[in-house]
Amino acid sequence: MIVKGIIFDNNGTLSDIQTNEWHDDVYRVISNLLSYQGISLEPNVVKYFYFQIMKEQRSASGERHPEFDAIGIFREIVTRHSTDFTRRLSTAKIAQLPILLAETHRAASLFRLQLYPGVEHVIRQLHPKYHLAIVSDGQTPWAAPEMNAVGLSGYFDPIIVSGNFGYRKPDERLFAAALTAMKMEPSEVLYVGNDMYRDVYGAQRLGMKTVFFKSNQGTQEKEGVKADYIIYNFSELLDAIRFFEVR
Repeated sequence: MIVKGIIFDNNGTLSDIQTNEWHDDVYRVISNLLSYQGISLEPNVVKYFYFQIMKEQRSASGERHPEFDAIGIFREIVTRHSTDFTRRLSTAKIAQLPILLAETHRAASLFRLQLYPGVEHVIRQLHPKYHLAIVSDGQTPWAAPEMNAVGLSGYFDPIIVSGNFGYRKPDERLFAAALTAMKMEPSEVLYVGNDMYRDVYGAQRLGMKTVFFKSNQGTQEKEGVKADYIIYNFSELLDAIRFFEVR
């Protein structure tokens, strides 16, 4: 196999991240921020609407693996509960408010964000030799900022984020979008991920060879699914690439 490109999952593969969107303090912060926009909602009410609107989005999606829209959730909350004070805000501020709320929600729910050991060293070695890309479940308001925060900006093109499409992995259209942007065939690209179902199964449906990173996150086993190569620490990815290139 001639490896020309490598597509990575992000969270759970490159970045070791822990969030808790159910924590009550998250919604205290959002409630306080909303109050500055003229919207008075108790934290438990904000929490209820957040998950209820998410459920409504997914139910209306029609996709087999629906993705929610975080900005859309907060846009709906603002629209439903705007007051005269809210409506007197500038047009620019009202337009930006759902984005700010989505970013704040993520920031308040974040407890850990760091690279797995060896990631930066390996990516720096791979970048001059291979076309690197990302296919990751997530939301636009935080995908790029979080990659920047851990020092990974500038290494990957394209960065495919499920929140921009309305469906999640293992939907093969996300993987296909990356391959199209890379102008490469599945046989030329490795996929590296930490979830046996969403990553390995999804990538293999398009004919890509897969490397499963057995990290502290993700589905470790899926009946009928077997990765082409398994690594237990990220530095082993260099050995995995050599394995495919000599075959």
